[in-house]
Amino acid sequence: MQSKILGRTGLEVPIVSFGTAFLARVMGEDGHFLPGVDEDVGVENVVAAVEAGCTLIDTAPLYGNTASEKIIGRALRERFDLAEKCTVTTKVGRSGSEYDFSFDGVMQQVEGSQERLGLDAFDVLYIHDPMDFPMQQVMAKDGALGALRKLQDEGVVRFVGIAANDPDSNGPYIDTGEFDASVVPDAWSLLNRAADTFIFPGAEKHNVGIALATPLERGLLATGPLPGHSYVNRNFSQSVLDRVGRVKALCDDYGIPLVAASLQWCTRHPLIATAICGGRNKEETIQNAEAGSIEIPEAFWDDLEPLIQDWDQEHVVKVGKGNHR
Repeated sequence: MQSKILGRTGLEVPIVSFGTAFLARVMGEDGHFLPGVDEDVGVENVVAAVEAGCTLIDTAPLYGNTASEKIIGRALRERFDLAEKCTVTTKVGRSGSEYDFSFDGVMQQVEGSQERLGLDAFDVLYIHDPMDFPMQQVMAKDGALGALRKLQDEGVVRFVGIAANDPDSNGPYIDTGEFDASVVPDAWSLLNRAADTFIFPGAEKHNVGIALATPLERGLLATGPLPGHSYVNRNFSQSVLDRVGRVKALCDDYGIPLVAASLQWCTRHPLIATAICGGRNKEETIQNAEAGSIEIPEAFWDDLEPLIQDWDQEHVVKVGKGNHR
């Protein structure tokens, strides 16, 4: 697995990391998730990810209403040899439909994450989805940032980050210079270059490490268009599907998996350290990880560039502000 440095944190991370927003969720044939989780499948997925080189695991109390953290904790307890190889990042401020960016709330949330994950300390903790709350409140000494600064002083966390599931909101937080890293969804992919406007200027100025979420656009950029398939929180126009089909054909001509081209195109950008993606099963997880190790010739990138387009909302409709993939 190739690796890069996560901005000013100095942490070396794999260019493909393991996202757990949908960990152990069961997907129906129509592309939508069924109720409940399969914990054993989740543990198997975590183990497969780390063994395949995805040694950075991204989670949050929100994911599965704390089920993701519990499953990761179980996996690392059962395979303590893998626990020494990986970094787990989690988030504060949001769990399910509940938001709490207060000092005391964040301190309690971190205690809960420590217990579920079986970890005493974290390399990075992110403030999660503060889009609809005043920035002054979130970043106050008696707010979420104040709590994370105290946890830094206590050695519980090394670096603090921002993970707003909306580029319009993520950008201003990055611009403050207070954050060492950021989880950035819905802003950079073969279909989306919004980060050029909203994210990259501030990240470059303050050397903020970017962990890119939704790089595969809910799976479309992993498999290419599938007849009759729907995508979580996405509604693609036929024009987009046709363009992705052309990208897939180019990949086939070169013998390169579409998923590898999609992920490595993202991490070729100097500001993006890692692309977060989650597999529905062990096989997908391993495939995603292997995508970070495939050698891709420069000639392919030259041929790919004319096919890349920044599609507007008319063509790539975000259905709500879904969780990171």
